[in-house]
Amino acid sequence: MSTLTVAPRPLSHPQQAVSHLRLTTRGKAVIVVALAILALLALSWGRGGGVQASSTSAGPATAYTSVEPGDTLWAIALRVAPQDDPRDTVDRILELNALTTAKIEPGQRLIVPLS
Repeated sequence: MSTLTVAPRPLSHPQQAVSHLRLTTRGKAVIVVALAILALLALSWGRGGGVQASSTSAGPATAYTSVEPGDTLWAIALRVAPQDDPRDTVDRILELNALTTAKIEPGQRLIVPLS
């Protein structure tokens, strides 16, 4: 007794593997620019890009200052309001900038109270 086995017929045109996406130089440049813009937007949003609108309320005068390497909120408070209690000035800076911690980064722009 013999068993008949039917083998599948070979394809006349074997399926080709899906080719990889190829970008032209212009396409690569567009992607790099788009990613750079997204990174800058994320960076500015993360550093409080929307803070400026909060400084328009009526009240004590404020100004902007940039954080320098090695700066702390305490040092900034002493610099912008040397005659005031630094603890109060630090609290006001935290409030004006909607900061939840005292961690600041060089280059960050802060709203500070003027005395």
